[in-house]
Amino acid sequence: MRFKDRKDAGRHLAQALLPYRDENPLVLAIPRGGTEVGFEVAKALNADFDLLIARKLPFPDNPESGFGAIAEDGSIYIIPYYADLLDPDLIESIVEYQKGEIERRIRTLRGGRPVTPVRGRTVILVDDGIAMGSTMHAAIAFCKHQGAGKIVVAAPVGSPRVKRELEEIVDDVVILSTPPWFRAVAEAYENWYDVSDEEVLDIMRRWREFRGSD
Repeated sequence: MRFKDRKDAGRHLAQALLPYRDENPLVLAIPRGGTEVGFEVAKALNADFDLLIARKLPFPDNPESGFGAIAEDGSIYIIPYYADLLDPDLIESIVEYQKGEIERRIRTLRGGRPVTPVRGRTVILVDDGIAMGSTMHAAIAFCKHQGAGKIVVAAPVGSPRVKRELEEIVDDVVILSTPPWFRAVAEAYENWYDVSDEEVLDIMRRWREFRGSD
């Protein structure tokens, strides 16, 4: 299954999530890539919508790949295979750097305000795809630490292995496409590009207009 772009993917994903419409869900998108997907989901479900900041913990010599992730409350997930292989001081230095980047993104993308409270709510965590799953693991840990009532993971495409892994730790996982030879999220999109901070801010402006707020 391929999608034209993130908007198209979000609309398809929203249809699969319609059963949650009556639960007054909170859709939390993981920026930057998950923002437009989450926007389309939130519109269709008439849900509350916000951004949950989580960052990959990249390898120093290969920043495109990572050994884990950290969420904005400090929740950390490290892929078990790497937990004992990497130097603890190296891990700590990378974590500290990403904490700074998270603070920057909170200021830039949310204007410095706290994320919408999740306690007791049905939370739908949305990204544009799930490859290794580290960022989603950190986002899930955040929601559990903050007392979410129900956690649903949602993405247009993802790794079959990670989907099975996530199904063990959350209430529901909705991934539209799980190619058996999954290699990269980008392969599921005809139009794939890196999303900028400016685009995220524009999507959130459109969201406020959609909800009729200032």
